[in-house]
Amino acid sequence: MPGKAAKIVITERQQEVLQQLRAARTSEVRIAQRAAVVLLGFEGQLNEEISRVVGLNPDQVGVWRRRWQKAFPKLVAVECAESADKLRKAIIGVLSDEHRSGRPPQITPEQQSKLISLACEDPGEESDRPVSRWSSEELADEAVQRKIVESISPRWYRRILERMSLRPHRRKNWLFSPDAQDPDFDERVSAVCQAYLDAIRLYDRAGVHTVCIDEQTGVQALSRIAPDLLPRPGSVAKHEFEYTRHGTIGLFGNFHVPTGKILAPMLRETRTEEDFLENLDNLLGHDRDGTWRLIVDNLNTHSSECCVRYVAAILGLSDDLGRKGVRGILKSVKTRKQFLSDPSHRIRFIYLPRHTSWLNQIEIWFGVLRRKVTRYGNFSSIDDLCDKILRFIDYYNETLAHPYNWTYTGRVVCE
Repeated sequence: MPGKAAKIVITERQQEVLQQLRAARTSEVRIAQRAAVVLLGFEGQLNEEISRVVGLNPDQVGVWRRRWQKAFPKLVAVECAESADKLRKAIIGVLSDEHRSGRPPQITPEQQSKLISLACEDPGEESDRPVSRWSSEELADEAVQRKIVESISPRWYRRILERMSLRPHRRKNWLFSPDAQDPDFDERVSAVCQAYLDAIRLYDRAGVHTVCIDEQTGVQALSRIAPDLLPRPGSVAKHEFEYTRHGTIGLFGNFHVPTGKILAPMLRETRTEEDFLENLDNLLGHDRDGTWRLIVDNLNTHSSECCVRYVAAILGLSDDLGRKGVRGILKSVKTRKQFLSDPSHRIRFIYLPRHTSWLNQIEIWFGVLRRKVTRYGNFSSIDDLCDKILRFIDYYNETLAHPYNWTYTGRVVCE
């Protein structure tokens, strides 16, 4: 070939691959350009002619011709020993940019370590700043003040943190359960889960009732100052923001695990020992002689003196119960819970570990009530709110009630 341009030699298989790379819509623009340079060079065109066709200057065309000439022996070896896919990858590698070292880093690994450590500190305690969480600007300023670096931009600081998947501005709620430190925590969680898993079988065979009990307090009777706008094609429903308060009410809910129904719902403004006892009496009234397993949390009303005396009376126990704060079964919360959770009693309480409301199935149903009734409902008074809640419960029991498919078995999900 005339001139000093590198001579291009290609095989038939290499030519097929280059033509595919040049024509394929999925190829990178730069790969398609360089494949065209090799093909046009093989046809004998000069660098100036090729540059006008592919959009590169003549010097760039010369670079890729020389790159191909240098790599040709290796490509022939790949073609002879490897598959077509390997050959394609090898050709793309030749036409790709070589790795460049780039500018030497201005921040040393030791400085990066200190910058990351700074982002993990409490800004109030460690840096005496009147904020509860860091921003990138504050971190960059603090790093300069501590002379970790001479200068750093907030944007570059964020990039360093992103590499470590560290986001000091983000927060999530978490709850530490003191009971999780108890050696029997897993056993107690497993006992609750096992009660759910056995509920339907025990109810069908022996009529054993498994019920989750809890109270949803502070249900507000709100009336919007303007009526809702119903949905239309192309427009969602609209809910007025401002409202008038008419008071609050509390709901005692009893979720019957085997059937998914709500038994003996009760609405009260308070949740005292007497209120819980009234709810318990209403619930047991469905089957006075039946066997009950009652899953409750650790609210003091669920292990009160009057609750113990009530259960003892129903069970026909005439033993001395002792005296609250002094002796016997009534002495303390611990002794009262031991009595109420006695497996030999046909009315037995199963207490959830503290801060494990997610184990109580009634909480799932409370979510249904919020979505279906209380969250977007309009209530002109407390009586109106109570009426609509009770009507929904009747409707739910008749048409929607079903046992929940409880899949958690009490195994530890994460540390």
